[in-house]
Amino acid sequence: MKKLLLINPRNYFKQGLLKYEFSNFPPLGLGIIAALTPDDWEVEILDENFDDFEFTEADFVGFTGFTSNAYRAYQIAAIYKEAGIPTVMGGIHATMMWAEALQYVDVVVKGESESVWLQVLKDFDEGKMKKTYEGPRLKADKIPAARHDLFHPKYAFSTVQTTRGCPWSCDFCSVHAFNGTAYRQRPLEQVLDEIDSAPGKYLFLVDDNLIGYSRASLRRTKELLRGMIDRGHTRQWFTQASINIGDDDELLQLLSDTNCKMVLVGIESEKIEGLEETNKNLNAKVGVTNYNKIFQKMHSYGIGVLGTFIFAMDTDTREDLHARGEYIANSYVDAYQTTVLTPFPGTGTFHKFKEANRIKYDNFPQDWQRMRFFENVIHPAKMTHDELNETLKEVWGKLYSKRTIINKFKMTLRETRNASTAIWTLVTNSNYGNTIFEGVRFFDPDDIIYALPDGHKLFENA
Repeated sequence: MKKLLLINPRNYFKQGLLKYEFSNFPPLGLGIIAALTPDDWEVEILDENFDDFEFTEADFVGFTGFTSNAYRAYQIAAIYKEAGIPTVMGGIHATMMWAEALQYVDVVVKGESESVWLQVLKDFDEGKMKKTYEGPRLKADKIPAARHDLFHPKYAFSTVQTTRGCPWSCDFCSVHAFNGTAYRQRPLEQVLDEIDSAPGKYLFLVDDNLIGYSRASLRRTKELLRGMIDRGHTRQWFTQASINIGDDDELLQLLSDTNCKMVLVGIESEKIEGLEETNKNLNAKVGVTNYNKIFQKMHSYGIGVLGTFIFAMDTDTREDLHARGEYIANSYVDAYQTTVLTPFPGTGTFHKFKEANRIKYDNFPQDWQRMRFFENVIHPAKMTHDELNETLKEVWGKLYSKRTIINKFKMTLRETRNASTAIWTLVTNSNYGNTIFEGVRFFDPDDIIYALPDGHKLFENA
């Protein structure tokens, strides 16, 4: 039997999120590739989130990778290349930087690998693999359920994708370049079957926007949630959606009834100038003054808000970043992901910063390791690189202090009247603090929970 080894590389440059098992999510793309692989192949996933790499014999070795762990994929690929074992790489970084990837692996699949994977294997068997394959975007009913049985058993979350594609063109995002602008929706029964079969204590529906971009897609989301209720879904879960998720009470009630604890909402900026700069048009239309009303409405259904915020946009001054920190701390956002504007390949931001020579760390591929959202890799427009670092340390130091994290926990508990949602807030903020301040400070969510009055009891009930 032929052996296919699929490798999920780890970024060893910084490892803050690896402290807690519930901070990592299974490599869904590898699971889907495994599901498409014929039965005459034995498939194994080597996942560096849990297991350090050791050379394993195989006939064919495949890699996926984001920009931040692409360099690690190249390092491992070199070992197999020396052993004469062919390698293939797909995923978003390999798609956007295919010529670079070809220097380190034998074959690169650009685009959605699933659509050409059987051809790659056929060409392997016949000894006539091409250097590159172009994977067209699959119809939604052709996207199979992942082989969840191959993922490491210590993952707390199972991940399921119900849709692909995004019609918006946010300047900092590469989703529309990779998955296209058409919103493709997998058949509901297939999705529900996968949710039922996927292990893990918690569930993450990984869609970039679960509710979609039309009335029809919203109806489909409600049908999905009703299907989860009919099948007796009880796991706590979270997802991602656009800010107009707060417009529909029926939707919010269904989310609550299915035990949704948190929704990631891309906020990016509380300033209209920042929204205009990044093409965040829906947020601008909703209006920054309406954010808190939306968050409070979500709270009334027991749902927490994980807001994402970008620091160091070209319109930002040092004063603006301090003001953004104050806004986050005092708003009704529960958990917060604060990132530095990062020029990822395939984005408008990357092209703009590369042409202007504003990427500070550009010794590629090594410096791809630095592009992980939480490190400043740019020359910002209205301050120096060092001034930005100093400002981030000040602002994020306050946001991820124990005092602010506990205050947010209390706010969430008061607003949602839901202990488990409040626990999600506390753990999420603690994890981001660990990531940003690795080696400087370390927050164990359990320690913070148990330090609260009746913390043990609260945690057990949640």
